[in-house]
Amino acid sequence: MQIWVDADACPRPIKEILLRASKRKSVAITFVANHAIPLPQGYPHVRSLTVSSGFDVADDLIEEQVLEKDLVITQDIPLADAVLTKGAKVINTRGQSLTKENIKQRLNMRDFMETMRASGVQSGGPKALGPRDIQEFANVLDRWLAKLK
Repeated sequence: MQIWVDADACPRPIKEILLRASKRKSVAITFVANHAIPLPQGYPHVRSLTVSSGFDVADDLIEEQVLEKDLVITQDIPLADAVLTKGAKVINTRGQSLTKENIKQRLNMRDFMETMRASGVQSGGPKALGPRDIQEFANVLDRWLAKLK
């Protein structure tokens, strides 16, 4: 089991939590992005993959490589849907679990908001990542890590 991170928009506090978790639990983590992700030395189980720029190239690589029971960290709803189908677990950077039971609702809301934006409605986007979100992410990640043998 390993962790795949859709790293193009992964906030720094989330990256730091993941690095500490890798060191503590020796879990493999792969950061995938279309730009170089600088990683500190001393994390033998962590790697960064840089893919070519282009629409969904990082997402496609994660979808192709993910295995059942891996964990994917992403804000991308279509990617979450694709990897859930393969049996992976998904959490977003706010610590919310995305599941087969709630992903269709999230896809519908995403599509609705995209239609609204295309028609000129300003939605303002999501609120900034706050301390409560970061703590919730750490808690959910710890629960997943506790299930590792």
